[in-house]
Amino acid sequence: MVAGFSPSGRNESKIEVKVDGGMGSRPIVVVLVVAMVFGIAVYLRLWAIDFSDTSDDADVLRRQFDLANREAMDESAEWRRMFDGERERASKCEVELREAKESNHQEEGGAAGCFSKLAELRKENSGLLQQIEALKHELQVERLKCNS
Repeated sequence: MVAGFSPSGRNESKIEVKVDGGMGSRPIVVVLVVAMVFGIAVYLRLWAIDFSDTSDDADVLRRQFDLANREAMDESAEWRRMFDGERERASKCEVELREAKESNHQEEGGAAGCFSKLAELRKENSGLLQQIEALKHELQVERLKCNS
């Protein structure tokens, strides 16, 4: 750039650009292309390392998931077995309770019969006791007759 004053007193600037036919920019372009190739190579190498680690991690995660899944299935089977055992015990208790209620119900019908029989036997017993008292009294009278 050449700066100067014109005779009219104004500040005039002239810009001169020198282009040498691309010889000066060619080494820069080559350097940029080589840097980009190295950058891409480094990126691909890092990606390959990360990808192999990721695939190994994926295998490890898959194995851990399979192991956890098997453990969960085993635990679920154990809880199911315990539930089935408790259900079987509950059904046995229910059957026993039903049988006890039925037998108690039958005994209540029989108990009413037993109570009526007991009442009849008590009446008969009191009648027999009165007869015994009468016979004792009669026996005493006969003894008095024999002694006199």
